[in-house]
Amino acid sequence: MQYNFNEIEANWQKYWAENKTFQAQNNSDKEKYYVLDMFPYPSGAGLHVGHPLGYIASDIVARYKRHQGFNVLHPQGYDSFGLPAEQYAIQTGQHPAVTTETNIKHYREQLDKIGFSFDWSREVRTSNSDYYKYTQWVFIQLFNSWYNKDTDKAEDISTLVAVFETSGNTTVNADCDADIVSFSAEEWNVFDNKKQQEILLQYRLTFLAETEVNWCPKLGTVLANDEIINGVSERGGHEVVRKKMTQWSMRISAYAERLLNGIDYNQEALDWTDSIKEIQRNWIGKSVGAEVKFGIQNSEKFIEVFTTRPDTIFGVSFMTLAPEHELVSEIVTDEQKEAVEAYIKATAKRSERERMADVKTISGVFTGAYAEHPFTKKLIPIWIGDYVLASYGTGAVMAVPCGDQRDYDFAKHFDIEIPNILEGVDISEQACADKNVTITNSDFLNGLKAKKAGKLAIYELEKIGKGKGKIQYRLRDAVFSRQRYWGEPFPVYYKDGMPQMIDAKHLPIALPEVEKYLPTETGEPPLGNATVWAWDTNTNTVVSSSAVEKSNNVFPLELNTMPGWAGSSWYMFRYMDAQNQTEFASKEALDYWQNVDLYIGGSEHATGHLLYSRFWTKFLHDRNFVPVDEPFKKMINQGMILGTSAFVYRIDGENKFISKGLIKNHKVIPLHVDVSLVNASNELDIECFRNHPLNQDYRDAIFIGDNGEIIEGDNDKYIVGREVEKMSKSKYNIVNPDEISEQYGADTLRLYEMFLGPLEQAKPWNTAGITGVHNFLKKMWKLYVSENDLKVTDTEPTKDNLKTLHKTIKKVVEDIERFSFNTSVSTFMICVNELTTQKCASKAILQDLAVLISPYAPHIAEELWSKLGNNESISTASFPVFEEKYLIESTKVYPISFNGKMKFTLELSLDLTKDELEKIVMEDERTIKQLDGRAPKKVIVVPGKIINLVG
Repeated sequence: MQYNFNEIEANWQKYWAENKTFQAQNNSDKEKYYVLDMFPYPSGAGLHVGHPLGYIASDIVARYKRHQGFNVLHPQGYDSFGLPAEQYAIQTGQHPAVTTETNIKHYREQLDKIGFSFDWSREVRTSNSDYYKYTQWVFIQLFNSWYNKDTDKAEDISTLVAVFETSGNTTVNADCDADIVSFSAEEWNVFDNKKQQEILLQYRLTFLAETEVNWCPKLGTVLANDEIINGVSERGGHEVVRKKMTQWSMRISAYAERLLNGIDYNQEALDWTDSIKEIQRNWIGKSVGAEVKFGIQNSEKFIEVFTTRPDTIFGVSFMTLAPEHELVSEIVTDEQKEAVEAYIKATAKRSERERMADVKTISGVFTGAYAEHPFTKKLIPIWIGDYVLASYGTGAVMAVPCGDQRDYDFAKHFDIEIPNILEGVDISEQACADKNVTITNSDFLNGLKAKKAGKLAIYELEKIGKGKGKIQYRLRDAVFSRQRYWGEPFPVYYKDGMPQMIDAKHLPIALPEVEKYLPTETGEPPLGNATVWAWDTNTNTVVSSSAVEKSNNVFPLELNTMPGWAGSSWYMFRYMDAQNQTEFASKEALDYWQNVDLYIGGSEHATGHLLYSRFWTKFLHDRNFVPVDEPFKKMINQGMILGTSAFVYRIDGENKFISKGLIKNHKVIPLHVDVSLVNASNELDIECFRNHPLNQDYRDAIFIGDNGEIIEGDNDKYIVGREVEKMSKSKYNIVNPDEISEQYGADTLRLYEMFLGPLEQAKPWNTAGITGVHNFLKKMWKLYVSENDLKVTDTEPTKDNLKTLHKTIKKVVEDIERFSFNTSVSTFMICVNELTTQKCASKAILQDLAVLISPYAPHIAEELWSKLGNNESISTASFPVFEEKYLIESTKVYPISFNGKMKFTLELSLDLTKDELEKIVMEDERTIKQLDGRAPKKVIVVPGKIINLVG
């Protein structure tokens, strides 16, 4: 019987689907285990071999836990709202839903071929209205909530209204807007409805505000910082500028301290790597310091700054505002106005991330205005500089060049004074950031160490009303609006300019049809093109947009859509009860599954996605909608599988390509070439390259080989350059898992991806190494079957059989528990080699081996399990249990030496005493022959080690 992997794998994939083998139960007496992968965006390119890495790892754990008797939830779905489908719709007119459906079908086919044990009955798609109905519901709950700092949690907005009605807002301790105006209960009760709504909007957890955003004119939408690379959009490489827009935002900053404490003080609940925790800490960015007010010359306005070094306040020699700071236009002098406006315009083209990363460029412009030092009253010049961000802190810094290198470089560059307030420190070459210095030239702070000086500075600032101690976070409120079509519609209409929530019982508010997916001619988002997009409060339905002007009961709906992270911030809970049509998940399901036991995904999501999902979970917990306040117990970021790209080298300005060996003598432009056009010897198929659809410009290109001669026919070869980099469609270096599965089988693919190296490390793909893994599976197959029939018998296992099996059990269990899947593959290879040498045919051994390897190679394991006479899926079998006794040695092969030279060996019981060992050796015929009648002068016996006869 041959190992026909294609047939075997197709049969078992069909069996699993038909028998719903991996469906989890919400009502079970078993202990639960919830394994979750970060769900994919279904791109048109489909999966490459890098994508399944994390899925294979999670599938191994899911299958292993089932063998251990757990009720395992291992679902999968699609993060199916996304910009690529919308861009394709703009180009072709095809509705994003059609593109998305096609892509999902392809993804599903690819995933099924790899043999994952997903519970597809719980599939979710964020772009389906039966899913985003509940995303809209969460938004409504956020709108109807405020953050009470006294109880340190979110509460229903009605509790805040009750306080306003009886006490006004003077005693309210809330996380809210900064510019709150105090009012009494009497004043609140006479405010009209619109005024009350405007006030409440300043407290709600989701609110409308004018914010500085990354605007991409070409894409017609706002982009998050992580959607911008090197100052341009990640998608398409388009220009991005900073501009102010009225946007929906979420008050995630209210949860900053809890998000931080969850990492630092909840060690048992969060089994995350230190690197993930550090990324979260840095993103939240807690800083302890002071808020200081600097008056502005000839103005009643003032500049607020936050500093972590109030001890250095007497070292301030200039102020720097973010170019987009609201005060800039008010304080700039006529002489400096032109220069300032030009600088602001240039800065608007750079993203915040780019500005933060660029530490080498020094730029700025003097505004012509001056601030007043809070203690000395000395006038301080006010500059603008792009190294200061409006979204971080107050958008202004008090520059202390002696104690901060960036301020120092700025001052040196623009010839600004650098006063030294650090005792005994030389600042002639660089700033000193040491916090253990003694302060000098600082009036009442002289002679104090920095820590004490800082406390005293805050005390004195508070005395004169010029500042106070403050804790600040880098984490800013999250912009929640996108000017796109393909996203969740907001369940919001506008009455008298104020947002009104649609009652949850009328959800979902489905995306309308539009003729064009671009913004309108007047600059409104794509939903502005919808002819049926208004809310009738009488019928509680979406009606014609034209009815707004004709009826007093019809109001315009929100034209923005939600961002890509909306649907992914709560999907882990929907999987728990995905078919529920009345609520996002039942209390029973939520109480049973609680949260995710193991979460695996890429490190690129260790910032935004992780923060937002933690934020939403904590909010839902505050409002008693979920029983947990953290979504993921254990989280692992898998490393990338890298591709080996191929390059050809075009001489700049010519239609000629030269070999890599000659590029030193020319100015060349490296071009990626499809790796499928390159053989194992790195030789390019030149004709295929010329005829490739993407290479029309190079149909007549000339290729020059290493010898400097033009390549004609097969006389010479063009050798490509190689480089290991991220596997992606744009680099033409992807390897399709379908092709690997077709040629070698899905089990080979699964084992090989694990064999490449530790899960969390990046590793290059090398197809050449896959044959070794495939040969291993064929060798394993031969342990069980011969050419004609099954070789397995009911013979008792030998001592060596049991030893091999149990050391394998021990190692594999340890590896899975430590997520060291690569070493398990090596262990399986050793096991099969040993059992083959032992000519093992014992069913007791080989049946357990099939279960052992089934999490890694489930198809071959199922087939062998079936051939051994089992009627149920191998997934129902218990995982073999390690027994120490089979590894305990009962005998020892002793080397018998004469004067230190070994002559023969004896296998003897380890229970024998020293005298018994000596007696057996002395009576052995080989000893008698070796001594030839002589008596040894000495017999050295070390039980369990050596026996040596001397003289």
